[in-house]
Amino acid sequence: MAEKILIIEDDRYLRELIIKKLEKEKFEILETADGKEGLKKTKEEKPDLILLDLVLPGIDGYAVLSQIKADPEMSSIPVIIISNLGQIQEIQRGLKLGAVDYLIKAHFTPETIIEKVRRHLK
Repeated sequence: MAEKILIIEDDRYLRELIIKKLEKEKFEILETADGKEGLKKTKEEKPDLILLDLVLPGIDGYAVLSQIKADPEMSSIPVIIISNLGQIQEIQRGLKLGAVDYLIKAHFTPETIIEKVRRHLK
């Protein structure tokens, strides 16, 4: 069975680019453009991994991450942050809240995402 990846990203172009890449690698993809919907999908679908943007409409990625990690049913799901926020304190905050990795949008390629996803699914 294909591993399920939830992408919580409000930038449609980037989301579609990531989806195409991951589908090519035979992952099952769930997607949403908003934090509240992302939490709902995480609860309902129990994805194997989450790619999470920080700047989202509604509730931001930090709040989404905090709520996922505070819920025993969801806390073991690895979360990789994908963000334009590249300040060291933002990265540290994301990792401290429980993200397994942090990718800065301007600095990664779709191949990097595949590599990180595979690493954190093992």
